[in-house]
Amino acid sequence: MPKASDYPTKLDIGDRCQVKWRDGTEKLWAIVIERRENKNCGKEEFEYYVHYENHDRRLDEWVGFQKFLLETYEKKSEESPKSTKRRRTLHQASSEPISEFRMTGGNWHASGDPTLAELEKEHEEITKVKNINKIIMGGWEVEAWYFSPYPDEYNVDVLYICEYCLKYMRRRTTFHEHKSTCEHRRPPGREIYRHENVSVFEVDGKQSRVYCQNLCLLAKLFLDHKTLYYDTDPFYFYVVCQVDEYGAHIVGYFSKEKMSQEEYNLACILTFPQYQKLGYGKFIISLSYEITKREKKTGSPEKPLSDLGKISYRSYWRHILLHLLAKGYRNLSIKDISMETGIKQEDIISTLQSLKMIKCWKGQHVIYVKQKTIDDYMEQKKQFRLCHSKYLRWEPLEQESKDA
Repeated sequence: MPKASDYPTKLDIGDRCQVKWRDGTEKLWAIVIERRENKNCGKEEFEYYVHYENHDRRLDEWVGFQKFLLETYEKKSEESPKSTKRRRTLHQASSEPISEFRMTGGNWHASGDPTLAELEKEHEEITKVKNINKIIMGGWEVEAWYFSPYPDEYNVDVLYICEYCLKYMRRRTTFHEHKSTCEHRRPPGREIYRHENVSVFEVDGKQSRVYCQNLCLLAKLFLDHKTLYYDTDPFYFYVVCQVDEYGAHIVGYFSKEKMSQEEYNLACILTFPQYQKLGYGKFIISLSYEITKREKKTGSPEKPLSDLGKISYRSYWRHILLHLLAKGYRNLSIKDISMETGIKQEDIISTLQSLKMIKCWKGQHVIYVKQKTIDDYMEQKKQFRLCHSKYLRWEPLEQESKDA
């Protein structure tokens, strides 16, 4: 073990070292991503932005030198990350490919395309340091998870956001002045769902462009790789709110292409952190399928899904399919189930495969009902917050025009 006198007095970008986690109970390996001068004029010359190995990027943070356990220090290797001092935000003009890439629909993982792979690599480099530490919105103080391309002058420690119109502000005084004068108490667009204290508004990305762009900027603070900032026109946004005597408080949303050649029924989905673990994720997923069924179509979320997205959707699909089979619908084909639930056949097949409840017979997929699997699941009595079709006041545009 090196002597204390051999320890470095400062770290470089790419150095590796254990760091005391926030509450001091854990020690995590981390890599230094960026370094900046300490603005607090303390004894420490620099602050360090670190990424914790084997943890999600949303946990990346600025730490002081005293947080590092220098006895574990490892000097950077040749392949270590470079400084991001010259990085630029996504909204800035440039002749580089990243600014020419029009981000729509949100999900632009490379998927084998070398051009997109290069863009994704550059996107990760540009966005690897969070530009906003936390937001104040609707009485909540929420830690940001990822970079979002707000204008440079709004790259601040705390960003203030009106929960009704989503206007963003740098100063607390401006925020309080705005709250006292803002006339909005709900999202724009039409209310398409109301049950108890939950309401949903359909917002046209073309008709309410500023609101939708602000929503996407806000959402990007909590979504990695997903964004929908430059071009909101081709999308509808379905904004979920909790309603009380003060107004409709935004809980989450999903976006959907107005015309999807791939038959996606959902592009981006988000429940804001302060409302997570309350069942709204499943509610939003079920809402997207209720709309799909009203269109007399089947749909699937935009691929590829994130790891968390896969877990949420697989849980929803499993719940719907097992409840359907538990009701005695044993003779339905996969096509019949697809039309009944709005779920694409390939998603049904993959879910049944995970449950070992499907077999291939004469070149066809056949459901193999395992009663014990159904009984075991039903005994858990899982309660999901789902969209109730009878409270959904929505019809396809062509149907609405006929009824007018």
